[in-house]
Amino acid sequence: MEKEARPVEVFAGTSAQATIVKSILESAGIYCFLKDDIMGTLFPWYTSPGGAGAVKVFVSDADFEEARTIVAEYQKNIQ
Repeated sequence: MEKEARPVEVFAGTSAQATIVKSILESAGIYCFLKDDIMGTLFPWYTSPGGAGAVKVFVSDADFEEARTIVAEYQKNIQ
């Protein structure tokens, strides 16, 4: 029996940051999706990294470790 994939949050930030992270992950062959992107587009001042209104990037739990490494490298390079 195949294990069911579960979505796991790997990043939270502004709409622009989440879109960049999504693009980087997809370039690495990791399927991902954004949550709350509409709120980030409509109310950009409401979104804050890790906040209640943050745009979140989700990946499959099977890809979490690789995605987390990629996101950590992205965050290191933007600071």
